[in-house]
Amino acid sequence: MAAQQSETPIAYELAKKQKEISVAEFFTKNRHLLGFDNKRKALLMAVKEAVDNSLDACEEARILPEISAEIIQMAEFKYKVVIEDNGPGIVKKQIPNIFAKLLYGSKFHTLRQARGQQGIGISAAVLYSQLTTGRPAKITSRVSKKEPAHYYELGIDTQSNKPMIAKESEVEWPKEHGTRVEIDLEGEYLKGSQSVDEYLKQTAVINPHVTIIYTNPKSEQVIYARATDKLPEQAQEIKPHPYGIEMGMLIDKLRWTESRTLQSFLTSEFSRVGPGTAKEICQHAAVLPNTKPSEVSRDMAEKLIQGIQKTKIIAPPTDCLSPIGEEALEKGLRKEIKAEFYCAKSRPPAVYRGNPFIIEVAIGWGGEIPKEEKANILRFANRVPLLYQEGACGMTKSIMETNWKAYGLQQSGESVPYGPVVILVHMASVWVPFTSESKEAIAHYDEIKKEIKLAVQECGRLLGSYVRKKTRISDQIERANMFEKYIPEVADSLAVLSNGKKEKILQGLQKMLVKPEIRQEIIEEGDSDDKLYRMEFKKEAENEEARQEAS
Repeated sequence: MAAQQSETPIAYELAKKQKEISVAEFFTKNRHLLGFDNKRKALLMAVKEAVDNSLDACEEARILPEISAEIIQMAEFKYKVVIEDNGPGIVKKQIPNIFAKLLYGSKFHTLRQARGQQGIGISAAVLYSQLTTGRPAKITSRVSKKEPAHYYELGIDTQSNKPMIAKESEVEWPKEHGTRVEIDLEGEYLKGSQSVDEYLKQTAVINPHVTIIYTNPKSEQVIYARATDKLPEQAQEIKPHPYGIEMGMLIDKLRWTESRTLQSFLTSEFSRVGPGTAKEICQHAAVLPNTKPSEVSRDMAEKLIQGIQKTKIIAPPTDCLSPIGEEALEKGLRKEIKAEFYCAKSRPPAVYRGNPFIIEVAIGWGGEIPKEEKANILRFANRVPLLYQEGACGMTKSIMETNWKAYGLQQSGESVPYGPVVILVHMASVWVPFTSESKEAIAHYDEIKKEIKLAVQECGRLLGSYVRKKTRISDQIERANMFEKYIPEVADSLAVLSNGKKEKILQGLQKMLVKPEIRQEIIEEGDSDDKLYRMEFKKEAENEEARQEAS
């Protein structure tokens, strides 16, 4: 018994095994969380992360993006991905950290629309390359024609999450500014709806200001030319909105703020809170406005949260967002989707958890779109295509919950509609609520789903009006053709009955024949008259909506 009591408790032995885990080491064992869970998807993710970085950099520097993407097959399941852009380049000392250190970036702590947020994407691609081929990533970057181009070969020390520099030098490079990334990895190239080809095509649709030159592993080159020379509006950084604050976040802000009073804390740390609103929050919370933030207890913080909810605060500013706009969205869709009818709609800004967002929807119908297949849904978040987890996405769910039969499409219950239609949904937000780190699907927030449904219904009404009017005109043409077919026989009979001349009767009947114009050539060419033509459908749709509301 005494011997047992003198033995060291097992807890001490277990404690010796505890150690800190590097974030790079964690993702080494859990790369599926970042989207690198199979060879085909890994190839797509590497291209996606590099292209997204290039687009963000060009837009921040107000440069019209020109991106070259090349995939070279080195061996079976071994590929080299080369992405080159004309962006502002990267300062020399930042290159190793940006490409070879996870959770390193400039956008995580800022509230404004951007493709990347977490500082994981491109470094995750470098990590996957290192795991599957053991080769370093090769980076070339130049910030000005007056400065040399810097070349690095980089890997990641997974134990410490720090860059390993295999080679560093200055090189000759013809570009005046830009960045080139070369990554060797294990992958698989296949065409289809979830391929690199589809990702780049959709990127060209949602970014009509970009030019992409793509060369696939079969040495086939595709050029996606820009449809507009207008860059998107630059998003401005904002502070968090009080309605989105949570207890832990509020306590952290109170601990680290430099403000001397609670009132100045509320006005300096949050958007849309002036001195008057700050006083009102304090009154509702039963807390003195001149209380020092460091003296606010957990109970007082809870009262502050309740005071914020009781106070009417205007919605957050929307200059932090850069929506595509209806005209540019329609141009992008026309450029890559050969349809007969197009329409686009941008919703007014809305808010979820204090974060502003804008939903945009576009529809293409008819033309070369397959008729006997389910609708092609194109999902985007901050101008980035979402190709995986379509069924788990809040965008898809919102589309399925819409009654598409009212708009001339086939639908069985709450399912994706069938017919010759492409439905594009874009969400612009300062913080997109993805369901995972791989950023493939949008969470099912009620506020977001509501806005998607409203935008879809607005486009749907225009589509339904167009389809009904086209069907009506087609029926009229069919009846006119039938009448035209029997005009000679009718003229013969009337000539016999009236003892008249057949030629005059025939001419009279032909004058009575008036065929309505579908104006198919205008629809296909998409000239300026097309807008006037579709305005008729918009007006008709609005009238029908008014009749439905009245009934």
